[in-house]
Amino acid sequence: MGQVNDLPEPLAALLSDEGRDLLAALRDHDPSQELALATRLRRDHPAALVSAALGQARLRQRAVAKFGAEDAYRMYFTANGVEQATRAPVAAYRAARFAALGVRSVADLCSGIGGDAIALARAGIRVLAVDRDPLTAATVRANAAALGLTDLVEVRCADVAEVDTAGYDAVFVDPARRGGRGRVFDPEAYSPPLSWALDAARRRPHAALKIAPGIPHELVPADFSAEWISYEGDVKEAVLWFGAGAGGAVSATLLSGAGAGAEPCTLVGRGLPDPAVRPVGRYLYEPDGAVIRAHLVAEVAAELPGGGLVDETIAYVTADGLRELPYATAYEITDVLPFNLKKLKALLRERGVGVLTVKKRGSAVEPEELRRKVKPQGPNAATVFLTRVAGAPTVLIGRPAQL
Repeated sequence: MGQVNDLPEPLAALLSDEGRDLLAALRDHDPSQELALATRLRRDHPAALVSAALGQARLRQRAVAKFGAEDAYRMYFTANGVEQATRAPVAAYRAARFAALGVRSVADLCSGIGGDAIALARAGIRVLAVDRDPLTAATVRANAAALGLTDLVEVRCADVAEVDTAGYDAVFVDPARRGGRGRVFDPEAYSPPLSWALDAARRRPHAALKIAPGIPHELVPADFSAEWISYEGDVKEAVLWFGAGAGGAVSATLLSGAGAGAEPCTLVGRGLPDPAVRPVGRYLYEPDGAVIRAHLVAEVAAELPGGGLVDETIAYVTADGLRELPYATAYEITDVLPFNLKKLKALLRERGVGVLTVKKRGSAVEPEELRRKVKPQGPNAATVFLTRVAGAPTVLIGRPAQL
């Protein structure tokens, strides 16, 4: 691993032979038993090292969800780094897009603990990873070494505004979107601000800027394309791409964890008008969150003969026919009734519904509140949608459609 004496503490101790051995021993430790474990370990190891190793072991266990066990138990993390790092499948997808553009080198500005830098390097792309925090920069370097990527990852501790990116094919910017009071929603309050990141992007042939998925569409510049990404149904981020297609293009990409060969599914916007509102049909389609964020519900409705909205303000699509769509989940609707808690409770009891899934869109009623009040009992299952239909509070009852 080389000399560690010049590294920030406590990382230096963890990179020593003793530190690595201790981390390996703590791989499967139970955090609830840490007090007794720490007392025992301090008999043979310095107290500061034991404390650092236990903290790092906890972070590795948390990181498994994002990086997978094989990588997470070899990598090093900071608390903020685990929280803010890109999930590995999302980073790998973005790296593949860069590679498909012919990009061979990327300046990764605001690299964090290196999640995206690792994915880029594994795609064969040379990376300059830049972070202004010394501990974070040292952590990226340690991770590149732990994963055998030092030949492709250069790490620099610096302010990104002072980095010359002229020698790189592309830039990737992941601004900090958290402050002392939590999440930052104003893109100009990002660190660095979105306006700076846009300017940095325009200096290179290609660029990608990771931003919060809630960004208003009107803030997307005309010379950038916008992509919303979900993983396993959860919206993870939006990305502004420069030099990667027509400016103004909008898309939603759905990623699955179903094996390394799982292909991404991308729905591209066609500028369709809003679908018409129609009566609830036999089937209800719930678009993926990335599709909704990308304002592509009309593209979903266009795939369904007679497809339309249940309400002009609600992102539920209804149709009379069943068709498999990778970017929407289909439900067969058995009942449509005005919202009435007493009648709903009676109907569910009559149907023997004990396994109740509650979804809401456009309703003030919380799913857990409804579940407490109806007290589902019985052997059968149902899905209840709390929503509006043509402006009226409505309950839809159904089940996942069998294709």
